[in-house]
Amino acid sequence: MTVLDTTGVRSAAEAVDDADRDPFVTRVAAYARTVLAPSALETDRTGVTPERIAELADLGLLNHLAPAEYGGAGAGRAADRRIHEILSGACFNTWLVWAQHAPLAGRLAETAATTVPSALSAEVLHGRRLLGAGVSDIRRYPHDYISAQRHPGGWRLNGTVSWVSGWGLNTALAIGAVDTAREHVVTALVEVSEKTIAHPLDLTALEGSRTERVVLQDVFVPDDQVISDVPFDQWRRTDIGTAGDARSHHFGLADTVLRELDDDPHPPAHAVARTWRPRIAEIRARAYALTDEATAAGDGTHRIDERLALKVASGEALNTITRALLVARSGRGLGRDDTAQLYVRNALFVLVQGQRPDVREAQLRALADSPLPR
Repeated sequence: MTVLDTTGVRSAAEAVDDADRDPFVTRVAAYARTVLAPSALETDRTGVTPERIAELADLGLLNHLAPAEYGGAGAGRAADRRIHEILSGACFNTWLVWAQHAPLAGRLAETAATTVPSALSAEVLHGRRLLGAGVSDIRRYPHDYISAQRHPGGWRLNGTVSWVSGWGLNTALAIGAVDTAREHVVTALVEVSEKTIAHPLDLTALEGSRTERVVLQDVFVPDDQVISDVPFDQWRRTDIGTAGDARSHHFGLADTVLRELDDDPHPPAHAVARTWRPRIAEIRARAYALTDEATAAGDGTHRIDERLALKVASGEALNTITRALLVARSGRGLGRDDTAQLYVRNALFVLVQGQRPDVREAQLRALADSPLPR
């Protein structure tokens, strides 16, 4: 792996650490510590509730990326990363529901800087609506995707969205669809209605995230609810970068597991934490620095092989430390009342999240190259 400029590596991660001094981040951390973390096992069993979404809204987390004119916090990149770390480390189910929404609110804020937002967009920007997301099916084009067909004044969308988290909590969705006539990706806001029909999924990981499969049946979307309309190749280059990075929630989960290893009564568990904490810190620092470098270059494929290697390393680290916690707790770690089994399942989700073909191939190559114990 190419060695990064050490100043850049330090500054990216240190900026995230420094965000702990931000009063907004401090309030989020206190909420995560006192409310989310103690109820994480229960949330996994029973699901994220409307009351929880109301709490997130009261904290300003449904529009933390929106500017002050919309009542938002205008959070910068470092603060946003730190919030993702905090929420994912406290309750991965809550984080997933929130994380489907939060970046979309940020995109709407960027769009609102140059165009008048639609009524629905304004509701999101003010933190009054929770969005679900259905954009990953574009990755399967041309074999399977949501279709967008042009109609007067807007678009008609048809197809099946494989995964929508927070179903029943979100009142609108951001859908990515393909206009095959132009090979363009149209991303638009869709109101939840009788034409958006959900089917439950029997998941073993993140089962509290209320993730369901949603069928769109001839859903009309007016032009003012279109977020973007870009050539497929342009969308693909951006998506390569999005899917190819080790991201903040990896490190939030890892930090929680390392702390529980430190608190375990068995000294060998402390040794695992001592070994892996600096390794994960290095992955985190390099991942943030490389992502920032790619953003500055304006190219999602910038140094993508190195970024993929870091994502693979992050997944392997998570799987190792979550297994270590399970081993330390022995049979009781398999109980539904123990966080060890929860974290193992969360780590499995990380392995398949955003799994483009290049991500999957990098993961499998790393596993094939792993030496067998002698």
